[in-house]
Amino acid sequence: MSPAPATSRAAFAGRIGPRLLAAWRWWTAALLAWLPLRLRERLGLLPQRLLLHPQGADLAIALERAGEARALAVLPWQDDSNAAAVLARVLAPQLADMPRWLVLPAGSGLRRTLRLPAAAAERLRDVVSFEIDRQTPFSAQTAVFDARVVALRDDGQLDAELVVVPRRTLDDALAALGPVADTLAGVDLDDGSGQALGIDLLPAGRRLHRVDPRRRWNLLLAAIALCALMAGMWQVLDNRRAAADAFEDASRPVIAQARAASAQRQRLTGLIEGMQYLETQRAARPTMVEILDELSQRLPDSTYLEKLAVENDRLLLIGLSSEASALVGQLEGSPLWRSPALTGALQPDPRSRRDRFTLTASLAVSDVATTAAPPARGAPDAGG
Repeated sequence: MSPAPATSRAAFAGRIGPRLLAAWRWWTAALLAWLPLRLRERLGLLPQRLLLHPQGADLAIALERAGEARALAVLPWQDDSNAAAVLARVLAPQLADMPRWLVLPAGSGLRRTLRLPAAAAERLRDVVSFEIDRQTPFSAQTAVFDARVVALRDDGQLDAELVVVPRRTLDDALAALGPVADTLAGVDLDDGSGQALGIDLLPAGRRLHRVDPRRRWNLLLAAIALCALMAGMWQVLDNRRAAADAFEDASRPVIAQARAASAQRQRLTGLIEGMQYLETQRAARPTMVEILDELSQRLPDSTYLEKLAVENDRLLLIGLSSEASALVGQLEGSPLWRSPALTGALQPDPRSRRDRFTLTASLAVSDVATTAAPPARGAPDAGG
C-alpha cells in the first residue's frame, strides 16, 4: 500500500489539530470569563503557578495567577534536603499542589525576534530550531530553546521570539535547587521586569506532570450532570407525551359530538332539499282538482269516466261515450295537458249503447320542474 494516503492524513491532522485546540481554549476561556473572579479562584479555574526566582543565596517565591505575579516569600537557599523541607513547610497545602516553575534571570539567555510566515505558528518550535545556529552562537545540542508568537501581521506573516539558554546554565540552575528540581513543571525566563515570558525551556523528559486531585471529582460531577440532563430531557418528553395523550382522551367525546352533529346536519339538509324538490314538482304540475274541473267543462254530458289516473306526467282516461271519436278534439287546447290521443280501438258497449275508449295525454309541466335537480343520493333521508 502506498504511504501517500497516510502522509496526507498526517498532514491534515497536523493542520487541523492545533486549530481545534486553539478554538477549544478560546471557547473555554470565553465561558470562564462570565464567572466572577472569586468563584473561578475557589473552583480552581484560574491558571496559576508558583514561580521560583533564584537570587544569589536566596530563593524568591511568587504566585502567578491569571498572568499577574504576587510575591509570597524569600527563603535562604542551600542545596540540601533541609531547604526542600523548609519550602514544604512554608507553602500552604493549596500552594504546595500548584505547578512549580523555575524562572531564570534575564541575562541567562538570548532573545531574538524572527519574522516568519503565519503558517509557521502551528509548528513554531520545529521551525525556529533551524534558526539557532544562524541567530545565536549556540547549537541545538549545546542549548535549550523555546519560541513564542509576539504579534500577527496583516501581510500574512508573524513576529516570533526565539529564546535560547545554554544547556550548562540550565543544568547549574537545576543543580542549585537540589531535590526541588525534580518537582518542576517547567523553566521560564525573566523578561527583565520581573515577569516571566511564558515559555518552557525544561526538556519534556524532566517535566513533572501533576495529576489534578479534583479531576476524578470533576469527571464524576460531569457524568452526574450529564445523567441529570438526560433524565430531565426524558422527563420533559414524557410529560409532553402524557399531555398529548390526555388531550386526545379529552378530545374524543367532543370529536364524537361534532361528528354526530355533522351527520344530523347532513340528514337535515338532505331532508330539506328533498322537501323543496317535492314542493317544486308539485307546484309545477296541475292539481287533481284542477284536472277534474277542466274535464268536467270539456267532456260532453253523454260521456262518463270509469277510471281517471295520473302517473308521473301521463294522464289516463277510461270511460264510455257516445261521442268518443270527438273527444280528442274537445280535449285539445287545454293548458293542463298536451297531445291528447286515443289509445287502441273503440269498443262498442251493447248495454249502454256507447263506445268504450282509452285516452291518454301528457300533463303540462312548467320549466321550473324540468330544470330542478333531485336531491343527492348520498344525502340520508329523515329516517336515517
